[in-house]
Amino acid sequence: MFFIRHTFAHAKSIYEIDIDFFKSNKVKLLLVDKDNTLDSFKAYHPSERAVELVKKIRASDIDVAIISNNHGPKIVGYAKELGIDCVTNSCKPFAKKLNAYISKRNIPKDNIMFVGDQMVTDVGAANKAGIRVVLTDKIVKEDQWTTHINRIFGRAIRKKHQRKGLLIDWRNKYGKD
Repeated sequence: MFFIRHTFAHAKSIYEIDIDFFKSNKVKLLLVDKDNTLDSFKAYHPSERAVELVKKIRASDIDVAIISNNHGPKIVGYAKELGIDCVTNSCKPFAKKLNAYISKRNIPKDNIMFVGDQMVTDVGAANKAGIRVVLTDKIVKEDQWTTHINRIFGRAIRKKHQRKGLLIDWRNKYGKD
């Protein structure tokens, strides 16, 4: 079966995480999945809460970038409206494009954190890249049809994490490795 993926912390959504959590963990670059982490996969434009969140994060001297398996103008336009970088067609759970972006940014991996809603793709890519990851629940019910397959496998891994007490609430991870 699949190997257990390691999370740094868990949150119901990115919107519940206090910005001080990222600052206390010395985050300089926050990498975020878009679909079902920031907004619905159907969203072409950022929601008001996504706009406000990115403003708050950037006001704290933390840079933000979207890392998405989605492609094309939808993700690029979404990121452009937020005024942030994006990596499209990232091929998560593989970390090649993620690592290329990290190398380009020249920020130590200890100062990078990833936030995403999928165990298989988001947590998998972050683990392979050697960066901390916060796993969130999905924020809307609908998913792309391709995501359903990943969620089937991810659900089993999440349950195993829960049974072993490995989904640690972000509030318990302030300033801790």
